Amino acid sequence: MSEFVSGRHFLQTPGPTNLPERVLRAMDRNAINHRGPEFGALGREVIARLRHVLQTAAIIGIFPASGTGAWESALVNTLAPGDRILISRTGQFSHLWEQMARRLGLDVATLETDWRRGADAGAIHSALAEDREHRIKAVCAVHSETSTSCMTDIPAVRSAIDRAAHPALLFVDAISSLGCADYRHDEWGVDVTIAGTQKGLMAPPGLSFTAIGDKALAAARAGGSARSYWDWAPLVAANQTGFFPYTPAINLLFALNEALAMLAEEGLPAVFARHARYAQATRLAAAAWGLELQCADPAAYAPGVTAIRTPDGHSADKLRNVILERFNMSLGNGLGRLEDRIFRIGHMGDLGVLTFTGTLTGVEMGLRAAGIPHQEGGVQAAMNFLAAGGAAA
Repeated sequence: MSEFVSGRHFLQTPGPTNLPERVLRAMDRNAINHRGPEFGALGREVIARLRHVLQTAAIIGIFPASGTGAWESALVNTLAPGDRILISRTGQFSHLWEQMARRLGLDVATLETDWRRGADAGAIHSALAEDREHRIKAVCAVHSETSTSCMTDIPAVRSAIDRAAHPALLFVDAISSLGCADYRHDEWGVDVTIAGTQKGLMAPPGLSFTAIGDKALAAARAGGSARSYWDWAPLVAANQTGFFPYTPAINLLFALNEALAMLAEEGLPAVFARHARYAQATRLAAAAWGLELQCADPAAYAPGVTAIRTPDGHSADKLRNVILERFNMSLGNGLGRLEDRIFRIGHMGDLGVLTFTGTLTGVEMGLRAAGIPHQEGGVQAAMNFLAAGGAAA
């Protein structure tokens, strides 16, 4: 039997995130008839609230799946084996999306980065300008790369496509940005946006979404790959009725609807400002500790997660284990080429200022307990910033 630990566990990974009590209570009820009028009303309400957060009038697809399922739905509905896509490898999740595309028989052209910044819009423009035969059918970008805490400027990517006068579709993974940062599917000219419940939307893992623009819908109607479960066609009717073409995850929808209501009550500008404040406070703490951020481009800092490098010769995983065992807090680990080299602090979703400063306290105590070279005062630097009502730089 494990030893009892008092107090609540601090889940400070960048997804799943802590669930608000209101969300927990919302799904703590019996399921309802998913063919009855009560469910139809629920489905329509969830779709309307998702449109508000995505800032879109597009068709919304909801799948009982992780974000990986929504990735696949975007690829198989619009593309056929042999089609070429262009993807910027900005971190582990863009790399996994690339691997999926290859397994589906797509021809993937990759733009490599050092995993310390977002996608290079200039490199995307050059690749598209050279593609005079328009073999590239889609450009894939991860808005907030959770593994590196680097953001990609999606309007700049859209501009790169337009300046090249290229017809490629634009697919954006907004899984760890939605609900943390301003996101504008329609205004930014995104054709397919992919997102999920377990990060800034403050709901349990298990639901993923696609916001599907008219151009992507037309591509799906004209071709794509063989598909059944992932097919978008039934979703057009579902957006009108609120019903699903399969048995939906009813209680997860209860949870999501409540979380979306909470975001609306706080107001999206206030939600985004709160995430930006915590991100800035975390960076101030890291600077005071004398530790280096994984994201090397200040214009690309993510609002929901901060990845911090441990000094050479020191294990980030050992640090995380010490923090878990001694202080009952979970942090995100390094993924792919960053394994054991970084730790990631999630500051997204339902997070108040005292929980947030407690998180940084756990990190600073962990740095000392694990013998990681650092300077003291990171928590104090963050508290000074927050107590002064600081706005993110």
